[in-house]
Amino acid sequence: MSQDELKKLVGYKAVDDYVKSGMVVGLGTGSTAYFAVERVGQKLQSGELTDIVAIPTSVRTKEQAESLGIPLVTLDTHSKLDVAIDGADEVDPELNLTKGGGGALFREKIVEIASDKFIVIVDESKICNGLGPGFPIPVEIVPFCHEHTMRIIGSLPSCDGGKCKPVLRMGSAANNKVDGDEIAVTDNGNYIVDLHFDEPIKDPKTLASELKNVVGVVEHGLFCGMATAVIIAGSDGISVKEAP
Repeated sequence: MSQDELKKLVGYKAVDDYVKSGMVVGLGTGSTAYFAVERVGQKLQSGELTDIVAIPTSVRTKEQAESLGIPLVTLDTHSKLDVAIDGADEVDPELNLTKGGGGALFREKIVEIASDKFIVIVDESKICNGLGPGFPIPVEIVPFCHEHTMRIIGSLPSCDGGKCKPVLRMGSAANNKVDGDEIAVTDNGNYIVDLHFDEPIKDPKTLASELKNVVGVVEHGLFCGMATAVIIAGSDGISVKEAP
């Protein structure tokens, strides 16, 4: 099975298993979440689901949902969600996540933290023993004095001793490859710093707290203790890991 076929399997399964009529649903962002959004649209069209409203986590998810006829609302009118479904860039054994490779980490987190259930959908390549080395940790920062904020982040205790290298995202905000000369700008008008680690982060919760305390940081891509379940597609089928 191709990676896209695996993503489609978990995206569809998450909607089939967790989304019921009458729910408020958070729609994630990215190549795996795309298939979950597609499935919600299909089931609304067929009449299998009714009375669904959804909250998108990015401009591109909003556009996809609108094209599928999914009724959209915002947190301003619906502060509590029944379920949110989204992908992840890495998942550790405790179900801590790295998210934000696609640049939507702030909107993803504000929606997913307001959900009764947060269902994470990944293929097996995203499962790791420790967050950090396999995928840089994205941090959304305000543009004002961004170089100063990057220096402060690089000097945090969890980043100390050259364990982590902050790199400003360039080009498109939707991936962490350098694909342009301009600084990448998020849907919120902010910049992203990707933290490159050589070794696994010893305590993701501590780093999360340190980052959140930096003036100039809007949000970071460590989603600790948030996942209800992770649906994993692998070569030998689908497995589900539930939070303890």
